[in-house]
Amino acid sequence: MRSNLGWTLILICGLASLAANGDEVSVAVAANFALPMQRLEMQFENTTPHEITAVTGSTGQLFAQVLNGAPYDVFLAADRERPTRLVEQGTAVTGTQFTYALGQLTLWTRETTLTGDRSLGLLTSGKFRRLAIANPRLAPYGLAAQQTLEALGLWEPLQSKIVRGENVAQTFAMVETRNAELGLVAHSSVIAYSGGYTVVRIPAAHHDPIRQDAVLLTRGETNLAALEFIRFLQGAQARTLIREAGYLLP
Repeated sequence: MRSNLGWTLILICGLASLAANGDEVSVAVAANFALPMQRLEMQFENTTPHEITAVTGSTGQLFAQVLNGAPYDVFLAADRERPTRLVEQGTAVTGTQFTYALGQLTLWTRETTLTGDRSLGLLTSGKFRRLAIANPRLAPYGLAAQQTLEALGLWEPLQSKIVRGENVAQTFAMVETRNAELGLVAHSSVIAYSGGYTVVRIPAAHHDPIRQDAVLLTRGETNLAALEFIRFLQGAQARTLIREAGYLLP
């Protein structure tokens, strides 16, 4: 039989090992923020003992997964509405919701026949077959795209040309692979792209602000890694990375 001292030493060594290894935080990330999240993840893991597992998707899909019990600790949404609803329903922790980024919507194309026009006149040029947007019911960037087209009086006239991605990352891919000549996408995705393109920034007045909120989910309330990641996301280092990725800051 082991002595009490032996068990104590084993327990102390075990706790020390856990502290050295850190905890793991599971983060549900809106598709538009996938690339910045990679840089944030690297920085966080380089400066803490913790590890991040990031899962990306449309805000609507991730919201539904959280409600259905998906094992996420933190939710980085592309809107304010869904984190607020999670707090109201008791699935997220009251007082932890904050805006981590302000998204920007951009019209972009890879087609050389369209690259000479750097205005929203591209949308009325008649020189394209398909305009890609994210699904407005699932993705805040898709809703912003719909609001923009409505503001320009083009929502109904362009219905036969509009194709929808499940999220803004899929929408971006439609244009990148030339399955659509034009796309209304996240500006952050465009500036991270290394190929040739034409981009037209959408005036903020054409759509509601794209306020992207983060919130700590109840599953992560006692997870040290989740708490530290929330704090990290509000710090100067993270804010610099977010700004460099093409977002505005609140």
